[in-house]
Amino acid sequence: MLNEQTMSQLSRMLLSSMAKTFKQQMETPGMSELSFEERFGMLVDAEWTARHNNHIRRLVKSSGMKSNACVEDIDWVMARNLDRQLVLQLANCTWIGQGLNVIVTGPTGTGKTWLSCALGTSACRNGYSTLYIRIPRLLTNLVLSRGDGSYNKLMRDLKKTNLLILDDWGLSPLNAVESRDLLEVIEDRCQLHATLVASQLPVSAWHALFEEPTVADAIMDRLIHDAYRIELKGDTMRRSRSRIKGSEAIWDTAAQAPS
Repeated sequence: MLNEQTMSQLSRMLLSSMAKTFKQQMETPGMSELSFEERFGMLVDAEWTARHNNHIRRLVKSSGMKSNACVEDIDWVMARNLDRQLVLQLANCTWIGQGLNVIVTGPTGTGKTWLSCALGTSACRNGYSTLYIRIPRLLTNLVLSRGDGSYNKLMRDLKKTNLLILDDWGLSPLNAVESRDLLEVIEDRCQLHATLVASQLPVSAWHALFEEPTVADAIMDRLIHDAYRIELKGDTMRRSRSRIKGSEAIWDTAAQAPS
């Protein structure tokens, strides 16, 4: 009776994993041979692990990432000019804590979005808040937020996010208003929080995207300075996947999800 009351109280205190583990201890032969400290440590570990995993799941869910990508599933065999040592270094997320940036460039289909989301998953695993958003959607949201009065809140949310992933950078030229909006976002985050940019265009072509050269200079300086760069090359992974499917070969879709 006392044990049931204890489990009920643990559940009411929202310590459900601890209650579950306590019940398992009661049902496991030989568990009584362990000391109180050992058994209590097991209860605390179970509750901490469950809460930590739930926190990671919430971070991943709220990030808006398009893919359940993770670094462990990267295919290092395909010739994409992918530096394994650099990617594994970035997966440790030290650069996020330092407020540095990462730039991923390459042709369509080489895996930019997938790799960006894999690094985003690593960020969530390390407890960093992450937000994935395409540049066209970001610019649209900024315009709409001015109309409904939520602009300041949106800017605060963008500023405080530990890792901001900006995908589809450079799909089209940016007018003066869009350029200044983007500068505000980048300026707020500069040297405070990390930003990852994924683009089809090489960095050398970015300056021409902006209508105002001075704004282009400011954005480029804040993004590129001390940034890690990953330049993907090779054939589109979508075409490679189609060829392999056509030959009825085994294909690990989780590891090969394209951008």
